[in-house]
Amino acid sequence: MKIMDFLNKKAVIANLKATDKEGVIKELVESLMRAGVIKSKKEEIVKILMAREALGSTGIGQGVGIPHGKTPYIKTLVAAFGLAKEGVDFESLDGEPTHIFFLLLAPEDSAGPHLKALARISRLLKDKYIREMLKGAGGEKDIIRIIGDEDQKKR
Repeated sequence: MKIMDFLNKKAVIANLKATDKEGVIKELVESLMRAGVIKSKKEEIVKILMAREALGSTGIGQGVGIPHGKTPYIKTLVAAFGLAKEGVDFESLDGEPTHIFFLLLAPEDSAGPHLKALARISRLLKDKYIREMLKGAGGEKDIIRIIGDEDQKKR
């Protein structure tokens, strides 16, 4: 599975404006709305994602957050990407600010693809070099290029 198979290129934000967890999640959900992936039910989707966060932070450490959830409001697996240059307190496992966000939404009946996508994103972002390249990206096109290039490599 490749990240570019489910990352919506129109839902990539190179400079998130949000300064807290819920704000980041709202901004990324809004980017999926602007991209036409989500037609309505924004507040319900944000609630689903925040309920998942209440179980335990998806801030996995090393500056990475992967908020995710299953929702009846979409038909296929989709992701948005956001970069917070200053970092956001995402209640990360290591207590450090979070800079790189992949928001992942899956249909309710989609266990396999959802888990494969989470694993693929985690594998990509384990690499410090890739995290640093993403943090230094000049804009949305740069981010898409970095992720696309890494997708072509076997991991």
